[in-house]
Amino acid sequence: MTTMLTRRAFVVGAPLALAACSAQPVWAPDAAVNAAVYRSNGPSALTLFTVKNVSSGNGAHSGLLIDAEQRVLFDPAGSFKATSTPERNDVLFGFSPAAERAYISFHARIEFYVVIQKVTVSPAVANQALRLALANGAEPKAHCSRSISGLLTQLPGFDAVGSSWFPNNLSDDFAGVAGVTTREVREQD
Repeated sequence: MTTMLTRRAFVVGAPLALAACSAQPVWAPDAAVNAAVYRSNGPSALTLFTVKNVSSGNGAHSGLLIDAEQRVLFDPAGSFKATSTPERNDVLFGFSPAAERAYISFHARIEFYVVIQKVTVSPAVANQALRLALANGAEPKAHCSRSISGLLTQLPGFDAVGSSWFPNNLSDDFAGVAGVTTREVREQD
C-alpha cells in the first residue's frame, strides 16, 4: 500500500515539479521585433555582463550582448524588461546603447555591481552566436550562466570557456579569451 501511495504521489507531483523548472515562453509579434531592430556601426562583438554581490563577490546573473547583423541581448532567465526591447524567449531585440545603459543600471545598485567583458569577433562568429541565442528557447530561473556558457562553447575562439552553472566561473573563463577588455559599473541607488 505504501508503494502505491508513493507512486501516486510521484505521478501527481512530478508534473508540478517539472512545471516549476520550465520557463514561460515569450514571443513578441513580428511587427514589434522588426520595428525595434538596432544595428550598430561598431565592430562585431560579444559582451558578457556578470552581476556580482558587493559583499560576497558572488555572481548573481549573466547576460550576453551580441553585436552581430543586429544587436540583441541574450538574457536567459533574466528579469529586465523595457518597452523598447521586445523579447522572444530570452532574446531582447533593439539593444541600442541606451538599452544597454538601462540594463546595466537596472542591475547595478548598492548591493550589486556589474562586470562588463567585451571581445571583438568576426561577423561570422557574432552571427553564429545570434543564431544560437535565437534557437535556444526560454530558460528557467538560475540557468543564465549554463545557457550562455553552452552557447559560447560552440563558437570558434572560445576554447577557454567551459560549461558552467556559475556566473563567476563563466566570467573567469571569458577573461581567458584573447582580446577581452573588462570594466566594472557600480551605482549607489
